Amino acid sequence: MQAEGRKGAVGVRVLHALGVGAALIWLLIAVTGIILAYHFEINDRIISPVETRKDFAGIERRIDAIEGAGGQAKVNWIWTTAGMKDRFFLNYTAADGALRNARIAGDGTVLLDMADGKRTALEWVREVHLSLAAGKTGEWILAISGIALLTSLVTGGIGLWRRSGRWQSALKPDGSGRLGMWSRRIGLVGVLPAFVVVAAAVIIHFEHSIEGPIGAPPITTPAIPPAGEGAGLAAAARAAEAAVPGSRFVGGTMPTATDASFRLWVNQPGEYFRPDGYGGSLVVVNGNDASVRGAWPLQQASAAYKFMALPYPVHTGEIAGPLGRVLVVLVGLWLATMVVLGLLLRRRAARAAAG
Repeated sequence: MQAEGRKGAVGVRVLHALGVGAALIWLLIAVTGIILAYHFEINDRIISPVETRKDFAGIERRIDAIEGAGGQAKVNWIWTTAGMKDRFFLNYTAADGALRNARIAGDGTVLLDMADGKRTALEWVREVHLSLAAGKTGEWILAISGIALLTSLVTGGIGLWRRSGRWQSALKPDGSGRLGMWSRRIGLVGVLPAFVVVAAAVIIHFEHSIEGPIGAPPITTPAIPPAGEGAGLAAAARAAEAAVPGSRFVGGTMPTATDASFRLWVNQPGEYFRPDGYGGSLVVVNGNDASVRGAWPLQQASAAYKFMALPYPVHTGEIAGPLGRVLVVLVGLWLATMVVLGLLLRRRAARAAAG
């Protein structure tokens, strides 16, 4: 009997530790999420406040300069920084084979060049938010903790409803003290928006596992062999924007030794993404002659593809414009507050049980 009692006590302590650990992860994600709400814009301004208009020819000259270094030099992809207008990342392989990331202005001017893996302070915060800065292991920890948080939000909301019978009744004192009353009041305000934001994050983690089954597999095109010098990024980017009227170039991947295709993304007015952010419309351009091989505007996509484009703009709030981003910050503050209140209530309950 004593051995069983000790095992039971150990089990309780383990569950308590897991609960506290999950709560601390939720707190960390809430705090980093608040910091990251406007980090794209802040990061770009810190690096350089100078605004430069987009010049595809200038960007192509920068690419040519990088690849002209010889050796293994090759630009792999280009992508918007999603901060200040017309800023881009260039991911490239240097002549010695080392991977590097360069931030460039719209005219191709290099603003910052770092070895792949090095990041600015805000980029490290983003890495913690996305993976606890622990790679795939951290991503899975966050996915599991996200599912646990969703479960907690659902069971907590339902339990509160069943105990009170009405939402208004949940705001009345019930003997749990002022701390418990404030926990219920704050909890009721944010439980639904928090569920939406967290659910979007969980879907992002599993998106590659569900996109095929729901009918939105990655769009592919047959490889075409390179021929001649090629058309270059400037002509390909202009062709991509022309293929989706009114769109803005976001970025994409460069041709390879086995496929001359540019896979470029553009942001079409009316998409879920903010105008200076990412884009959901794909255009594949023949890098040999800048002809369009295919265009898949998001607004004309099937319901499945539109659904797969939703999680990121929902999680960041940009699907609802500037107000949506403010609401996501408030959700982060709500979650941080609820975690702190929950830990304080847990500590109070443990003291009462011990005393």
